[in-house]
Amino acid sequence: MDEGLKAANAHHLGDAWLNFLVKADENLDYNITQATFSANAILDWHKHKTPQTLIILEGEGFYQERGKEPIVLKKGDVITCEKETEHWHTSTPDSKVSYLAIYGSEPTIWTEKLTQSYYDSVAQKLKNN
Repeated sequence: MDEGLKAANAHHLGDAWLNFLVKADENLDYNITQATFSANAILDWHKHKTPQTLIILEGEGFYQERGKEPIVLKKGDVITCEKETEHWHTSTPDSKVSYLAIYGSEPTIWTEKLTQSYYDSVAQKLKNN
């Protein structure tokens, strides 16, 4: 599968590619996007007005909802984030990650920058578990 277009670094650090597989329109109220993040990439905190489902296709990534502990996601994992739940998800320091994101037609709401130091602390914590 084509990795898609390289994304501008507006809401992430590192390299990311987006492949818009299904776009919402007047007849369809959801998007399906394949996102691929290089190892050690960082995606900012955000939320959606609808639930978002992530299906991990390749590699390993981190996922965290506000107020909950971060977790590692691996190939084959599926996770759904409820609507209006602030979260972030991206690659691990040692592995790229590619996933399908299924989410509603409303634009993503970016809420806060995820800092390199916070990402590094998550990586260290999960490495020691």
